[in-house]
Amino acid sequence: MHSSNPVDYQKYPTSQAPPPISQAPIVTGVPASAAIQTQPSHPGRWKTGLCDCGTDLGNCCITCWCPCITFGQISEIVDGGSSSCVANGAIYTLIALLTGCGCLYSCCYRSKLRKQYSLTQGSCPDLLVHCCCEPCALCQEYRELKNRGFDMSIGWDGNVQRQTQGVAMAPVVQGGMSR
Repeated sequence: MHSSNPVDYQKYPTSQAPPPISQAPIVTGVPASAAIQTQPSHPGRWKTGLCDCGTDLGNCCITCWCPCITFGQISEIVDGGSSSCVANGAIYTLIALLTGCGCLYSCCYRSKLRKQYSLTQGSCPDLLVHCCCEPCALCQEYRELKNRGFDMSIGWDGNVQRQTQGVAMAPVVQGGMSR
């Protein structure tokens, strides 16, 4: 059947088929050349709970005494290396000192992390989780990235370098292929 709308005829001339529909690639926050090879055990679910801070006591202590360090590490990985751990940690500290609520900045990164890995929000919005349980939220985000294969202590560039070290190039054959 043909449409009676003259605009439809202008969109798709009779000699051409409609343009193919292409699907955009899924953005994970990790470059394809350096994708960390871990599969989520439960897609859409956090690997650890909000109150599982005791599973990584070292990170729990650092986050309680100096949350800017943990936040900086998280933000560098979530941003895919486009921002630095030090810069984001300093911004977090400045916001925390001026407003008393570093959670105003850190909750945005929780949302980014959830979107990158299709994680569920739970019953509380990200801002409320960070306002009420800032250290627990940061620890959970840190553990999530760590459980997905990131070494949080070496930052984004270190993780990319670590991931690409084992990749070998195909040998170059001089003169091409022959029988």
